[in-house]
Amino acid sequence: MTLMRRDNLATALRSPATYPRLLMLLPLVFFAGVAVEFDLGLSRDPSEVKSVLIGKPVPEFRLPPVKGRTLGLSRSDLTSQVSLVNVFASWCVACRYEHPFLMQLKEQGAVPIHGINYKDKPDDAANWLDSMGDPYTRTGADVSGRVSIDWGVYGVPETFVIDRQGRIAYKQIGPLDRAVLDNTILPLVKRLQQ
Repeated sequence: MTLMRRDNLATALRSPATYPRLLMLLPLVFFAGVAVEFDLGLSRDPSEVKSVLIGKPVPEFRLPPVKGRTLGLSRSDLTSQVSLVNVFASWCVACRYEHPFLMQLKEQGAVPIHGINYKDKPDDAANWLDSMGDPYTRTGADVSGRVSIDWGVYGVPETFVIDRQGRIAYKQIGPLDRAVLDNTILPLVKRLQQ
């Protein structure tokens, strides 16, 4: 009986009438595959993207100061002490959200914060820091965005924890908030400062 069913199936598959039916299933199979991939993509946390620069030295760079500031930022400024480097822009809505947390961090004095101003107009960057407050010890103007690309920046804001040797210890993609600071960044900073 089983042999007969196999023969019938083989005959049916060889029949030209079977192919249009099978082709009708192709879009359904394709759609199911796309839906599974889409669901997997939505379940991932975008701030958990691993950076190939973790554990590596900060890229070589030298940026002039943001308009109205006296201290620019370079690789040599990021050695001998643990620090944060925050990539921001005046046009960035998420940067506006995280800015009060940076101001609080500056008041606490737990760690020096340096800024890289990404693709901003000089007057806009200066006005933004003057009106919102300036949490940065040093602030470099990356008008072309080239230095940020070397740092592996996907978009603003991003924050890096830099160890005493000038290596990138951690990369936060997206805005800082109290939970990220208390649960991830400040514990890491304390560990690196010991």
